[in-house]
Amino acid sequence: MTPGGGPDFPAERATAVAQLGTSPRRTLYRGRNPKRAATIEDLRAMAHRRLPRFALEYLEAGAGDEAALAGNLAAFYRWRFLPRALVDVRQRDLGRTLFGRRLPLPLLVAPTGLNGVFRKDADRLLALGAARMGVPFAQSTMSNNSIEDVAATAGLHHWFQLYVIDPPEITDDLITRAESAGCEALIVTTDAQTFGKRSWDIRGRVKPSILTLREVIDAGLHVRWWSTTLLPRGLPRFANLQRWFPKDKQGLFESAFWTRDHMDVGLDWDRAARIRDRWPRKLLIKGLLTAEDVARAQAAGADGAILSNHGGRQLDWVAAPLDMLPAARAAVGAGFPLLVDGGVRSGGDIVKAIALGADAVLVGRAPLYGVASAGEAGVIRAIEILRDEADLTLALLGCARIDALDRRFLVEEPG
Repeated sequence: MTPGGGPDFPAERATAVAQLGTSPRRTLYRGRNPKRAATIEDLRAMAHRRLPRFALEYLEAGAGDEAALAGNLAAFYRWRFLPRALVDVRQRDLGRTLFGRRLPLPLLVAPTGLNGVFRKDADRLLALGAARMGVPFAQSTMSNNSIEDVAATAGLHHWFQLYVIDPPEITDDLITRAESAGCEALIVTTDAQTFGKRSWDIRGRVKPSILTLREVIDAGLHVRWWSTTLLPRGLPRFANLQRWFPKDKQGLFESAFWTRDHMDVGLDWDRAARIRDRWPRKLLIKGLLTAEDVARAQAAGADGAILSNHGGRQLDWVAAPLDMLPAARAAVGAGFPLLVDGGVRSGGDIVKAIALGADAVLVGRAPLYGVASAGEAGVIRAIEILRDEADLTLALLGCARIDALDRRFLVEEPG
């Protein structure tokens, strides 16, 4: 059995060892009540039941052979826990300070684009769920709700993820709007200036902007999806960029391809330095994997770095961010914030990342499963699951504070 189970969701991760053939028969929860979801895989199954195939391919697929996608998950599987015995863990603390702010757990909702194909106003719902749980929400340039719309969310720790787009006025406008909206941090993404090849997405289209008849019919049969996603406004738009699109590129797919064609492929450290000078608050650089690049980001004045391979959706066969974390931490020392994403599907994964040197993790697909399956309530449930699993892991590990985690609590399986 492959990690995550097959299309019929027979089990979670690699649990076939607990079965004799297919006995006992195991199925994930696929109903509509997010409170009944015991794990992120339950929310995933719920989302699969509701979404049409083309939306699922966008949500789930990776680039190329999907080796990077699989590698992100495999990186977490290689690390095993080494618990401490006879430790008082009656009072446990998942809280962590990041950029001077105490978070209830070291987690951010990662920036993800085109979320409006999963549910109407999905970006706003993600922000609402994150605010309810006290964790930051990083909004994507390619979100379907505007910066200003998301910024209106009460109690939100609002971060903004920046794609550097030509002409420069577009990027300048995005930075100005993020600053005016009160965004606490700016994330400059470096690994998507050239769009990766996502073969399964390509196969679902007759032309770049036209789905195959099979996909259109499949979407029409998913009544719960189109009634809560397409009605009453139709396909979503890229609200942060809509003013810049030519008149003949206003549609969803046409504007997406226009944006791809206008990404600044000349983005370099000098341009990043100019953005640093322009942005007055916390700035992070996302999409780094080598220790050398992380150290260069630190030297360039960034306030932190995000180890990421874009969820396995850009360069295939690239290293998993978790695997590069120890070297990156050694390169920049203890005081420079390092965040990591890619493959975080459980609270145990959060614990492993912190033990290996991360200050916090970003989760992308997990809250998307939540918003796709149950809206704001699904986002909240996803974060609750990750929080509760992390808390349980600490208790069983014999570690009362997540701040006390380090490499001593882990052992790496032989390759």
